[in-house]
Amino acid sequence: MSIINTCKLENRSILSISGADSRSFLQGLISNDIEKVNENRSIYSTFLTPQGKYLFDFFISQLADELLIDCEAERLGDFMKRLRLYKLRADVVIRDRSDDLQVVAYWGEGVAKAAALAPEAGSAKLALGGTLTVDPRLTEAGLRAVQLKEAGTNATINATLTEFSHYDAHRLALGLPQSSQDLIVDKSTLLECGIDDLNGIDWEKGCYMGQEVTARSKYRGLVKKRLVAVDIEGPLPDAGSVILAGEKQAGEMRSSAGTKGLALIRLEYLDTQTPLSSADNSLTSLMPKKPDWASF
Repeated sequence: MSIINTCKLENRSILSISGADSRSFLQGLISNDIEKVNENRSIYSTFLTPQGKYLFDFFISQLADELLIDCEAERLGDFMKRLRLYKLRADVVIRDRSDDLQVVAYWGEGVAKAAALAPEAGSAKLALGGTLTVDPRLTEAGLRAVQLKEAGTNATINATLTEFSHYDAHRLALGLPQSSQDLIVDKSTLLECGIDDLNGIDWEKGCYMGQEVTARSKYRGLVKKRLVAVDIEGPLPDAGSVILAGEKQAGEMRSSAGTKGLALIRLEYLDTQTPLSSADNSLTSLMPKKPDWASF
């Protein structure tokens, strides 16, 4: 029997968006279609600069008349400030619900079935005062629960409580970026970071912040680098350190743990048969690995 693991994601916080204009307000700001969200479906999305650069990424689920946003805890205050900047006179209430709600992850073979959810990205239901969702990016990532803190971390599914480092290793093995650890604020673009393949963009919806630049990058084939998984031998490179192919700069390191990491690599070096190296340590070698979910 496969083991289902669980842990609280201490690096996540919850925002609540409510009010008569909440959906129209978000629709003009985010890269995905808010009209997809209901009590049976959640989405993954982003908030960009007008120039199409990354600012925030998050998950949105519905609880009664509230839209719950599972976002990066460390940048919660900045996110709320940005949202309020665009609120103007809209009938929208923005609240921090981190005092009573938490984000809990569940992963392992058969986890969706154990939760009585369809094994489809974004499949959702109400549970424990909040929502339970198959990760909208990738089914293999497992489930994300926005649930009452008083419910604990092991009340939805029969699972083994483990440490956050195990979840981090799980998402690195899948090649999934973790917010501003891997997507650089005011610099990264959605396509180079695989957000399209991770269901974070709706190409059919109307305009949103940064939409024009994002669409142009897609249709003109302007992406020159990709965020990919890397297998690492030797000391782990620091985030932001330069990756080399011989003496040429091939990319830049992002997050890592154990023998896995993520790195932004130039396309011409993705199919290399020769390991790349770290400019910081000659004993480190890195082999790029295109994630199974990537379509490029």
